[in-house]
Amino acid sequence: MIGTAPRTTTAGVGPVGGALPAARTRPLPAAAVRLGASGLLGRWQERNAAATLPHCLDALETSGALDNLRRLLDPADPDHHAGPYRGFNFADSDVHKTLEAVAWESARAGAPRHEDEVRRVVDLLRRVQAPSGYLDSHVLGSDGTDGSAGAAPSPEPYADLRWGHELYVLGHLAQAGVARARATGQDDLLDVALAWADDVVARLAAGEELVCGHPEVESALVELYRESGDPAYREAARRMLELRGHGRLGSGPFEPAYHQDATPVRDADEVAGHAVRQLYLLAGVVDLYLETGEEALLAAAAAQWDDAHGRRTYVTGGMGSRHKDESFGDPFELPPDRAYAESCAGVASVLWDWRMLLATGEARYADSLEHALLNVVAAATSTDGTAFFYSNPLQVRTGHDGADEYQASGRRGWFACACCPPNLARLVATLHTMVATRDADDGALAVHLYADADLDADLEADLGAGTAAGDVVRLAMRTGYPWDGDVVLTADAPSPVPLALRLPGWADVARTRLDVDGEPVDVAAALDARGYLRVGAGARRVRLSLPMEPRAIGAHPHVDAVRGCVALARGPVVHCLEQVDHPGVVLEDVTLDLAAGLEVGPADDALGVGATLVGTGRATPSEGLPLYRDVNIDATPDDAPVEATDLQVRAVPYAVWGNRGEGPMRVWIPAAASLRPGDRRRSGR
Repeated sequence: MIGTAPRTTTAGVGPVGGALPAARTRPLPAAAVRLGASGLLGRWQERNAAATLPHCLDALETSGALDNLRRLLDPADPDHHAGPYRGFNFADSDVHKTLEAVAWESARAGAPRHEDEVRRVVDLLRRVQAPSGYLDSHVLGSDGTDGSAGAAPSPEPYADLRWGHELYVLGHLAQAGVARARATGQDDLLDVALAWADDVVARLAAGEELVCGHPEVESALVELYRESGDPAYREAARRMLELRGHGRLGSGPFEPAYHQDATPVRDADEVAGHAVRQLYLLAGVVDLYLETGEEALLAAAAAQWDDAHGRRTYVTGGMGSRHKDESFGDPFELPPDRAYAESCAGVASVLWDWRMLLATGEARYADSLEHALLNVVAAATSTDGTAFFYSNPLQVRTGHDGADEYQASGRRGWFACACCPPNLARLVATLHTMVATRDADDGALAVHLYADADLDADLEADLGAGTAAGDVVRLAMRTGYPWDGDVVLTADAPSPVPLALRLPGWADVARTRLDVDGEPVDVAAALDARGYLRVGAGARRVRLSLPMEPRAIGAHPHVDAVRGCVALARGPVVHCLEQVDHPGVVLEDVTLDLAAGLEVGPADDALGVGATLVGTGRATPSEGLPLYRDVNIDATPDDAPVEATDLQVRAVPYAVWGNRGEGPMRVWIPAAASLRPGDRRRSGR
């Protein structure tokens, strides 16, 4: 540890832990909320623990990620691996993210998980760490000639800040160390991370301009400050943020925006470049704000959030519209079939939303978090928890070649660039920590995510607003959400603090119902400026009923790729059409008759969804038509009418597409309410 500040007590704290002096609403202790296995989020966590985490641990062996570290051992060591480095130059981060996921799962379970494996890996990291603390297996022991993917290794640390990813790897190591310390009380991994971080902090203090081409370390340094109490780590994060935006990472074939080096952090008002890098950077910006209260940081993050969600986010919550550079596109450039929407970008957007929610207490950030979580993030993992999407398109065309793992039409068990699976695992292991917070002003318990859950919070110990000693809130939340709009919260005693329930942005105030202890409440009057329904202290039973009618969503007219199309949703869940539900027709030939209405369809137990959507459509065969043809602008078509076939359209949640085999899929569906089969040429369809 750099300084001599006393160690901060963070046992039992989750991600983004500590006092957070600038937060408007603060996290509860990690164990305060337990998700029930009968609910969607609880089942997801159980699947993550039972299937995804063991899968990731196994993949660390088969992918070579652990062997990359073993090759640094003394050749006489029985654990030494003699082979070459394998994988991308940041493969160590796969190890660290998996360790973080295991740690947060240990906190959720209340006991260490996979402890023997974790100890072996921590011991390996300790044994190969350089005396300086440096620990990147792609650089250590390298002569610059191995055949690894990604940037060529350099025998000198930090010689290639643009592509080297060393500080990115440090960031994930630090996050894992913090998670293990908070979850289990074990400092072994944290000590490894601190030794490396101390070397970086010392170099910054000596004037070295260390800034990583892939942001992530900024959030990690702030977490090290929260964990250690030493302001040197916080100031290192600040220094790294201030170094950005001045072209230090060079130019060449990639624009400075790709590396988040085009605009100073406090001046940026648009998102740009590599989507994951941008989103991780913004999470770090808000992390620093939560500790310092510097308004310029929050203002810049809020402006970029408005840009991202107002002009550059897919209806599924995915971000990043270009496969080239894995980047954001121009405003409204959101082609469904070419969507990149990397799974890691979905994870990073949730992490950014969470920090914006803590900073402001505003419901719109919780809305966005939930939307990304239940759609693009949920879609990234198969229903058995062992296969994943890297990119998340909104349309798979008939005849699509899905052989490329980065534009696949089916999930894969692992990837050459394996950032996504362990990233998903570490996020899912922490979902319960995002359910509720304490408001900093009046100590209200704010509920952000609706799920089957039990909440047991000692208000004296939760770092929130002052409350009488010994006050405890025990709530049982019971709901079928997101398939059912009824949410019932029952307290074992009158609540000693007010409650604040998020009113989702998609919910019509006039059709929302709120009852407190059996008495109806005026929803409009209870709604505060931040988007929460306020319930005074003393309540025993609160029932929130949200309208769950199916909705057709249209895009801004500048999203040219989906003009004339609609997306289907119910509550927060976006739906899609899959070929498997529409045999005998070409999915691209299907149009939706909005005038016939939409209905809630039956649950699908095999897919694990509580409801589907059913509508009326038409399939108008296109086989044999030329690629281009004249369109007759008068009332008489100049070719024979093509007969359309009426059919029932079945839409399933986007989150579960691709679990019944590969095949065409689409989120955006041409709306045909005003079209007749004979009008196809005049309409241009």
